[in-house]
Amino acid sequence: MNQSRRQLVRGFAALAVVWLLMAVSNPARAASAPAPAPAAGNAKPNGQIAPSAMPTVPDIVQMIDKVAAPQDPQDKPPEWGTPVKLVVIFTVLAIIPSLLAMTTSFTRIVIVLSFVRQALGTQSIPPTTAVMGLALFLTLYTMAPTFIAMNDQAIQPYLRDEIVFAESMAKSSQVMKEFMIRQTRNEDLKLFVQMAKIVPPKTLPELPFHVVVPAFIISEFRTAFEIGCLMFIPFLLLDLVIASVLLSAGMMMLPPVMISLPFKLILFILMDGWGILANSLSLSFK
Repeated sequence: MNQSRRQLVRGFAALAVVWLLMAVSNPARAASAPAPAPAAGNAKPNGQIAPSAMPTVPDIVQMIDKVAAPQDPQDKPPEWGTPVKLVVIFTVLAIIPSLLAMTTSFTRIVIVLSFVRQALGTQSIPPTTAVMGLALFLTLYTMAPTFIAMNDQAIQPYLRDEIVFAESMAKSSQVMKEFMIRQTRNEDLKLFVQMAKIVPPKTLPELPFHVVVPAFIISEFRTAFEIGCLMFIPFLLLDLVIASVLLSAGMMMLPPVMISLPFKLILFILMDGWGILANSLSLSFK
C-alpha cells in the first residue's frame, strides 16, 4: 500500500511539473508578457527561462520522496525534550508521598506500628514522627531489592544513553508492578479486573497499572489488619487479667489501664518486641 501511494504521488508530481513547463514555455503568454531584462545565467535572448534556473523533474520527485517516505519502524522513538522531562520530574516529585504510601510496603508497616502503639496504650509514645521515621526506613529496607532492580534495568541504562526516557519509565513501572503483584491476593486482582470490565490477560504482569494499584492497596490493608490484630491479642489478654484482679480486690474505681501499662511495657521489652516486629514485617514481604 505504501509503494502504490508513493507511485501515485510521483505521478501527480510529474504531471504538475509538465503542466508548469508548458505554461512557462507557451509562446502566447511569452508574447503578452513584458520582456524581462537579460541577466547572465538566468535568461535567454528569446525570453525563455534558462534550464538551470528551473527545478527539474528528478529534483521534485526526490523532494516528494523525502516527504512521502514512510517512517522506518525500526527507528527509535524520538527523545523527550528538556521541558517535557522537567514537567515529568516535577510532577513525580509532587506525588512522591502518594506513590510511597500506595505502591510500596509503607502502608502495611505504618498500620502495624500504629496498632502496636494503640495496644500498648501509650497514646503518643513513641511520637508520630518517630513511628513515621521507623516506617520509612523499614520501607527502604524491604524495598531495597526492588529499587536495585529498577536502578539496574532502567536508571543506569538511561544514564548511559542506552535507552530513552520513555523506555526507562516503562521499565521502572514494570519492576514496581511485579513487586505489587507478588504482594497482592488473587481475589483482589480478580475483583478489580471484573470492576474494570476488561478481558483477563494470560499472565499477571500484563495487567494494567490502574488495576494493580488499588488491588495492592486493598490487599495491604487486609494483611496489615491481620498482623495488627495478632499483635493486639496478648496485650488485650493482659488488660483483662488486670481488670479481673482489680475487680476481685474491690478496687473498681482504679482504672485498669494505669496498672496494666507497666506490665505491658515490661512484657514488650522482655520479649524484644521491636526486634520481633521488625523481623516479622520484613519477612512478610518475602
